[in-house]
Amino acid sequence: MRVSHPDLLVGPETSDDAGVFRIGPNQALVQTLDVITPIFDDPFEFGEIAAANAVSDVYAMGGRPITALNYLACPNPDLPAEIAREILRGGAAKIGEAGAVVLGGHTVEDKELKFGLAVTGLVDPAHMTPNSGARPGDVLVLTKPLGTGVISSAYRKERVAVGSEPYAVALQSMRTLNRAAADAAVAEGVRGMTDVTGFGLTGHAMELALASDVSIEIDTAALPLIPGIRDLLGLGCQTGGGVKNAAYYAARAEIPADWAPIVCDPQTSGGLLIAIAEDRADALLRRLPRDPIEPRVIGRCLPAATSRLRFRT
Repeated sequence: MRVSHPDLLVGPETSDDAGVFRIGPNQALVQTLDVITPIFDDPFEFGEIAAANAVSDVYAMGGRPITALNYLACPNPDLPAEIAREILRGGAAKIGEAGAVVLGGHTVEDKELKFGLAVTGLVDPAHMTPNSGARPGDVLVLTKPLGTGVISSAYRKERVAVGSEPYAVALQSMRTLNRAAADAAVAEGVRGMTDVTGFGLTGHAMELALASDVSIEIDTAALPLIPGIRDLLGLGCQTGGGVKNAAYYAARAEIPADWAPIVCDPQTSGGLLIAIAEDRADALLRRLPRDPIEPRVIGRCLPAATSRLRFRT
């Protein structure tokens, strides 16, 4: 889909994280919407995760969130009011942490519980970081570990317990805003990045490659992983979304079979995938947060070729 307007800076045609619309010489609106189903059982944490997930798209564009609107789908009358309040309270707390304000929202009746937010931010067009900004020679930095989809599946199958290391790392990762990572990227002059969410590392790296007209090579040995996900995959904890992602990208990317369940795993509130000039990578890494993992260089951008994405083992 292509939309034309003189002030539309980023529209849907590049499958970017958010739309960007100029409202002044040095200012543009960044707008996005994201809705998820529960990951774990705690309603306050669900609200936090959903808010961090939604606001991440503004950070991925180099923007600063300013307002948000809630969207809550409830299986009424089965959902206790206290659970709904806790979800909304968790979302508001995380939006407040982001320096933004919840203005209100909308509720609907649905068979499945869902929560998300429409988020509006601001960005200086001169400092945007769209997924079309990567260039050959850039290296790729990933700021959070992979595996939240596997962990959520394992939790539902009672293969991972509350308080275990995989659960704790996944929870910390999903609750962590990408604010500090985005600030560091903008400070280092990054011009291209995206966040890793529902299409997994494979899908979002492919979108970056196509939008930027580059090819991408990723070193699987460098990928940061949530502890225990290979064991959990062995117990049948791959998500349905991961299976669909792997099937879709099987003919579009070079993916080793044993890595497909990991690199195609849908992420909730995943990290930023940042393309940066190689001589600036060390400075960026020094600025980036190290909780719950140290960010890593995981690959590089190459001149466009027939194969747009390859995972090297």
